[in-house]
Amino acid sequence: MTRFVLAADGGNSKTDVVIATIDGDVRAWARGGRSSHHHVGPDGMVAVLEGLAGRARGDADLPAGVLPEVAVFMLAGVDLAGEEEDIRSALEARDLADRVVVGNDTFAVLRAGATSGWGIAITCGAGINCVGLGPTGASVRYPALGALTGDWGGGYDLGEAALGAAARSADGRGPRTVLERVVPATFGLADPLALATEMHQGRLSEQRLVELAPVVIEAAADDAVAAALVDRLADEILAFVRATLPQIDAGDEPVEVVLGGGLLQAPNARLRDAVGVRLAALDPHLRPVVPADPPIVGAALLALEAAGADPAAMVRLRASFAEHHAAAASRGV
Repeated sequence: MTRFVLAADGGNSKTDVVIATIDGDVRAWARGGRSSHHHVGPDGMVAVLEGLAGRARGDADLPAGVLPEVAVFMLAGVDLAGEEEDIRSALEARDLADRVVVGNDTFAVLRAGATSGWGIAITCGAGINCVGLGPTGASVRYPALGALTGDWGGGYDLGEAALGAAARSADGRGPRTVLERVVPATFGLADPLALATEMHQGRLSEQRLVELAPVVIEAAADDAVAAALVDRLADEILAFVRATLPQIDAGDEPVEVVLGGGLLQAPNARLRDAVGVRLAALDPHLRPVVPADPPIVGAALLALEAAGADPAAMVRLRASFAEHHAAAASRGV
């Protein structure tokens, strides 16, 4: 009988669920909306994951009564051990697999990008997070509770800082910056005060501040204020790496630093380049890596490992994902 695994990468903007055989053949890949419990609540998260798992089962033609041996759910916003336990219990009650594993999505980024299977991963998208795994199994993670745990970074924080800088430019409290013009223009508004008022009075969601992140990175090429914000974000990423590196016990081995998330993988490489310069100055053993595969590949690799698949299956899985991605692209999906 064919053996199966299920894997999910649940994020702030989209969720991917796949079903693959133990040999690494991807049988189905279902994509849906965001599933972070910060946005949709714990029940909403479980509902999204259960719905996509059901869709993937149908696409994979799994026989009735056949469950994947392992389901690995790598989820954004699942930052504390208690959260993992609660969500795992809820998913186990849905009978999605014989065994359920739940973890933070940054571990999927690490597994997708690190050729050795260990290293440091940074996710910088709507928010920011970091994890580390050492060659002997040492594991490092952060609570990632935003300002409550000293975090600054990601699209929301960068956008909020950009609006603040634009407002200070407009009223004279701060240096002049092109952000005064381009920030409100992003939303079709005349000036920073108009944008701040729309958000303050609830007509425009503050969550849309993340849309300003690429605007800031683009402006950083010619604007000192925007450049300072991008450099601040690069410094925050370096702070995570500097804190994590001694804890993973890598010795003198080269350490891959996987750069994940929309801001670090954006076509504009200003932030990525700034991080690379800082990593080289911190330790010559650090090797920045931009993963070629999406995080769902990392989640699926973790599922295969949990099921005891052989190394050849890992290679086939990456190739199978590439085939599915190419087929989807040809259909315009």
